[in-house]
Amino acid sequence: MTITVLSGLIRPLVENRLPDWVEPRFFMSKEEAMALAPEAEIGWFDMYDKKDMAAAIEAATKLRWLNSIYAGVDGMPLDLLRQRGTVVTNGAGINAITIAEYVVMGMLTVAKGYRDVVRAQDRREWLLDSPGKVELYGSKALLLGYGAIGKLIEERLRGFAVDVTIVRRSPGANSLSPDQWRARLGEFDWVILAVPATPETDGMIGAGELAAMKPSATLINIARGSVVDQAALVAALNEQQIAAAFLDVTTPEPLPEGDPLWSLDNAHVTMHLSGRAQDKMFVRAAERFLDNLGRWQRGEPVAPQVDLTLGY
Repeated sequence: MTITVLSGLIRPLVENRLPDWVEPRFFMSKEEAMALAPEAEIGWFDMYDKKDMAAAIEAATKLRWLNSIYAGVDGMPLDLLRQRGTVVTNGAGINAITIAEYVVMGMLTVAKGYRDVVRAQDRREWLLDSPGKVELYGSKALLLGYGAIGKLIEERLRGFAVDVTIVRRSPGANSLSPDQWRARLGEFDWVILAVPATPETDGMIGAGELAAMKPSATLINIARGSVVDQAALVAALNEQQIAAAFLDVTTPEPLPEGDPLWSLDNAHVTMHLSGRAQDKMFVRAAERFLDNLGRWQRGEPVAPQVDLTLGY
């Protein structure tokens, strides 16, 4: 029997479908997770507080395979997991569809001035003209991050006839290398961030990058708040160096009540809801986990595996 410690949130979807070689133990609190962790050989320790999650992982000294619904593994003790030889699978692709749809929603919201339309309805005011007159058709987008989410963003934007340029290490059509995109920032109407949170991407959009963007451009961040220098972004929005920012992620989260981003009319803050704007997240995660259990038993690679050196 293999002791497998799992979040109680996934229990209804997996409990009656687990193979007979799995001995499941479910937790509903940090305290329960910490008590169960030391015996876990397979673990699914997802918790909202990443510090609690990291503590449980650190206590799981027998852990051979760690699974997570999260695509980003920032906050996990990756060095420790690498030292222990623990295999880590993440949620890459689980939320890709809804996050890609959220990006399109954000672009349309900004392009059509839709927030002002909603506010007019709240005031029961009949507008005689559209507050936004931008068409996605023919606009140019720079897409940083070409994983599962990035690929779906590109696919959907091509349906709107948006000219998409991607940033990736390997050369290809409509692509720029990591050392080329900064010099080309002024060409794009949309700069979309879908990169993993790593030391390499930390603060990759700062004052210099914002100054290089078109004054009519919009920054869209569905990656992590750490990818953007938030103070520099607030200054750029205040000074209208760029037209708008659509931010599903911020630093910190939740965003404090007094943060200036809340009151900036050209900042759209969507509270990290993009991955939650669906009803299939846990179903997809459960199906993937059950499939991986079969692979694990047969000695086959589980997927998708995180490169613990690269951090994604």
